[in-house]
Amino acid sequence: MASTTVLITGANSGAGLAATKELARASPTLHIIMACRSLKPKQQKAAAHIEQIFGRLDVLVNNAASGSGDPDVKTRFSLCLETNVTGPAMVAAALRPLLLKSANRYSLYISSGQRTLVRNATQRPPTHSLHLQNLDAYMVSKAALNMLAGLKVFVVSPGFVRSNLRGTSEEARSGWGQAGDPEAAGELILSVVQGKRDGDVGSLVHADGVYPW
Repeated sequence: MASTTVLITGANSGAGLAATKELARASPTLHIIMACRSLKPKQQKAAAHIEQIFGRLDVLVNNAASGSGDPDVKTRFSLCLETNVTGPAMVAAALRPLLLKSANRYSLYISSGQRTLVRNATQRPPTHSLHLQNLDAYMVSKAALNMLAGLKVFVVSPGFVRSNLRGTSEEARSGWGQAGDPEAAGELILSVVQGKRDGDVGSLVHADGVYPW
């Protein structure tokens, strides 16, 4: 049986690590490439290496992200937009030629269901956000990420899960005791990779359906 090559950025914690574990357990034909550091300085070398070893890329999971509560507006916006928008766009551009070599290609952007125009206009901020300061940059970056598209694209909302995104202290990783198990996010990503959510292609998907844009 032909193998499926999957690259996951930000695979060292949170939803990325959970997705890596779920996919690796699901099938021996899923070959997972864990990208645990920024690909930006070496994107072309990474693409060349993947092409040399595997010949193509079947699934790209753009998961790496960062939050910032820096009191300086420029600093926190620069970090969030560069990491959460520019980074995924550059990674997608560098690896798109390899995705186009796949007969069944998937491109996933791990975003946030909280950051859609409809939901943002009709709901109060989630309780966990009250523990964070200066969320504006992160919110804007995820709204911008939701607009990226191409190939067989899914924007995925993994939910509020344990992650290094908010910091490395136990308090931050656990979302002040409110973050869920990232395994659920891994299961959601696996369902997309397995084609179970193909009816929702082009949508912002979550475990129980899709969010309106």
